[in-house]
Amino acid sequence: MNKVKLAVIYYSMTGTNYQLAKWAKEAAEKDGAEVRLLKVEELAPQEAIDQNPVWKKVTEETKDVPVASSDDLVWADAIIFSSPTRFGNVSSQIKQFMDLQGGIWSEGKLVNKVVSAMSSAQNPHGGQEKTISAIYTTMMHWGAIIVPTGYTDDSIFKAGGNPYGTSVTAGRDGMVEDVEDAVKHQAKRTVQVAGWVKEGMN
Repeated sequence: MNKVKLAVIYYSMTGTNYQLAKWAKEAAEKDGAEVRLLKVEELAPQEAIDQNPVWKKVTEETKDVPVASSDDLVWADAIIFSSPTRFGNVSSQIKQFMDLQGGIWSEGKLVNKVVSAMSSAQNPHGGQEKTISAIYTTMMHWGAIIVPTGYTDDSIFKAGGNPYGTSVTAGRDGMVEDVEDAVKHQAKRTVQVAGWVKEGMN
């Protein structure tokens, strides 16, 4: 069987979701997938970024990460989204990226994509699950096949027990929960399900 093609698409202001995306890429490649690590386009003005040392540092560190496009979605068999929580919803950058996919959506090119999602917030109950659910709502409109983590591995419990997708509290000193294994399990599970779908469609 051909390799599963996975697009890991993230937005990250402080580096948390960038790290989640890198762990997902690492695990998926180890599982045999061909992976594109992609960021969505930044919408904030440069002045705002320059005034925040952490944001500026992350922007500089990720300057060579390609910006996601519609072509990446068409190419992919599977997609993992990673978004910070913004008032219980996805970031505007992720939302705009999704909103721009009307063309390929209308052509049916997003149907049966295997998708999963991850999120972060500053507080343990800051809206991570709502953010993941918001992503999945859009995926339902795409006709995608949603792959939640469920309680399919002990790493889910270690990470805080979110069955929708890996989520993490991003405090001032970094990530509060230990989520690396949960992210990697989620990526492997997404690739596995995508493999089943890909094989079944051939």
